[in-house]
Amino acid sequence: MFYAINWFLSLALLALWSVACWGAHAVTVWVVSNAGALAGGSAVKDAVLVPGWLKAWIPPQLMDQWEAVLSSLGPMVQASLDAMPALAGGVTFLAWALWGVGAIVLMAFAVGIHILIGLVKRHGVGTGSPGNTKEALAR
Repeated sequence: MFYAINWFLSLALLALWSVACWGAHAVTVWVVSNAGALAGGSAVKDAVLVPGWLKAWIPPQLMDQWEAVLSSLGPMVQASLDAMPALAGGVTFLAWALWGVGAIVLMAFAVGIHILIGLVKRHGVGTGSPGNTKEALAR
């Protein structure tokens, strides 16, 4: 009975791990593939930089310096966003590698518990019946 519970729980955890990896992979590939489109145009850039309600509270000199810093970083950010779709294949490899490591760890844990159940069962610990112990057999 404990063997069945062990393997049922282990396979359920493996299924949950698989669904989690698949979902994370799907979202990551979508974000990486659409990185250029998600960057948006100038309207999105202005909204992301500083909201209008916050501009009223920031001194104009500080706001000019902030916009100058962000505009100087613009070409570097755009180059990295342009390179993002090429990284989608690497995300797939990384997702498979992480899934494999997680699956191996889960199955090793399940096998370890299986062996532990066998050892406990063999030595008669926790069965509650004295008929399975060596002392009862010696009588």
